[in-house]
Amino acid sequence: MTSSKVRYLIFFQYFGTKYSGVMKTPTDQNFLGVQNYLEEAVRKLRPANEVSVSVSSRTDSGVHALCNSAHVDIQRKSGKPPFTERLLVDALNYHLKPEPISILKAYRVADDFHARYRALSRTYVYRIITGARHYSQLPVFERSLCWAVHENHLNVTALQEAAKLLLGTHDFSTFRSLNSETPFKSPIKTLLQAEVCSGVGSFSQHPFHRHMQYWDLTFRSRSFLYKQVRRMTGALVAVGQGRLSPSEVKDLLEARNSLAYPQNMMAPPDGLFLQKVEYEETDLFPEAMETD
Repeated sequence: MTSSKVRYLIFFQYFGTKYSGVMKTPTDQNFLGVQNYLEEAVRKLRPANEVSVSVSSRTDSGVHALCNSAHVDIQRKSGKPPFTERLLVDALNYHLKPEPISILKAYRVADDFHARYRALSRTYVYRIITGARHYSQLPVFERSLCWAVHENHLNVTALQEAAKLLLGTHDFSTFRSLNSETPFKSPIKTLLQAEVCSGVGSFSQHPFHRHMQYWDLTFRSRSFLYKQVRRMTGALVAVGQGRLSPSEVKDLLEARNSLAYPQNMMAPPDGLFLQKVEYEETDLFPEAMETD
């Protein structure tokens, strides 16, 4: 006898440097995806059903997540009741211990809930640091977690002006990289937030690092195109450096052509974080009973 299958929405975070990205890759590759490790952790719970974790938001190699999400179905054996949300979090984290991956929260959701398609918005933050002339000058705790742009100062006013031009509904073809999915995805996206503000670094007040300034670029949309955030960030930083003007960012947007994007301008993956994925409150309902 087996218990009924239950669908869970899990929120998780990871340090993306050692992974090929969040999506699953063949197991014979040198670098696996975060999804590989999530599915292996679920398998160690010995469910009766085949394990398949459906990730809501794709991130590439080197990109981090403060909070990504996924749904997974789990059916327990021998008539055991479904996992409580709390027990599921603890059990998965136990099996993920060797990896820089952590389950933050779990919700029991409807059987037809889909983590990707039910998401209302996704928010990304890109962290920039000025005042470090070379990667080796970065605090060791910040390496792989920010982009050192080498200038001592950025023209933040111009950067903010250019960011406002990206807000709203546009054809973002110029700001996407081409891949196999390009012909099948509309380039029309609505950017709900594009903000630049002063950020905070690890031990940023240490005497050796006080001359360094952190900046956070925040972008929110229901969904993004492939490498769209890194391309937008690269163009905005170029404005801050004086290599582009805000009007030239507008020209790039209006070009609607991926090949119009300047070569070697895209921001590296290191400083990019998926900050959160939002859902309707009605989609997230807690278990009625705490059963083991």
